[in-house]
Amino acid sequence: MAGVSGCLKYSMFIFNFLFWLCGIVILAIAIWVRVSKDGQEILSPGDSSTNPYVSVNILIAVGSVIMILGFLGCCGAVKESRCMLLLFFIGLLLILLLQVAAGILGATFKSESERILNETLYENVKLLEAADNDAKAFQKALAEFQEEFKCCGLVNGPADWGNNFQQNSKSCACPGPSDSSCTLYDGIYVYKQPCISLIKDVVAKHILIVIGIAFGLAVIEILGLVFSMVLYCQIGNK
Repeated sequence: MAGVSGCLKYSMFIFNFLFWLCGIVILAIAIWVRVSKDGQEILSPGDSSTNPYVSVNILIAVGSVIMILGFLGCCGAVKESRCMLLLFFIGLLLILLLQVAAGILGATFKSESERILNETLYENVKLLEAADNDAKAFQKALAEFQEEFKCCGLVNGPADWGNNFQQNSKSCACPGPSDSSCTLYDGIYVYKQPCISLIKDVVAKHILIVIGIAFGLAVIEILGLVFSMVLYCQIGNK
C-alpha cells in the first residue's frame, strides 16, 4: 500500500505541477492579448461603453485560479494534507461545472452572439468615413486586415471608406483587371470582396480554438479530480 501511495503521491505532484504551469501559460497569453492593441479596434463597437475583452478578462481569472489550485494540489500531495487535497478537489470541481455551464450558455446564445457581432461590424462602418482619433485607430486596424486578407471595405466594399478611400486604397489595391477578384473603384483597382465575411471566419476559427482548449482542460480537470480523491482516501486509510 505504501508503494502504491508513494507512486500516486508523486504522480499527483507531477500532474499538479504541470497544471500549475498550464495556469501560468493561460494567464500569460491572456494578459498579452489584453494589452496588445493589434486588431482590437475591428471588433470594438463604435461606442466605448462595451468592453470587447470580457472573455479575455475571464481567461485571466481562470488562469489565476488554475495557478492557485495547482499550488494547492502540489502542496497537498507532497505534505499528504487532506485539507489541501479537499480544497483542490472542490475548486477543480467548481471550475469544471462553470466550464460546462459556460458551454451550455454559449451553445444556447450562439445565434445571439452572431447577431451582436453583425451589429457591431455594421455599426463600425460609420467609423471608416469619420476623422476622429477613435475612427483613425479603427481605420488603421482595418487597413492592416485588408492588406493581409485581400479584401476591401467592411460591409459594402470600397464604398464604405467614403472620402477616406484614397488615403487607404493602398491597403486593398489588387494586381489589376486580369484578376477576377478585382474591381475598378474611383480610378483604382481594388479587391471587391468586403472584409465582413473574412472577419467572421477569423472569429469562428478562434472560437473553435477556445472550444478545443476548454475540452482539453476538462479532460485534465477530470483526471485531477480522480487523482486527488484517490490520494485523499488513501491518506485517510493510513
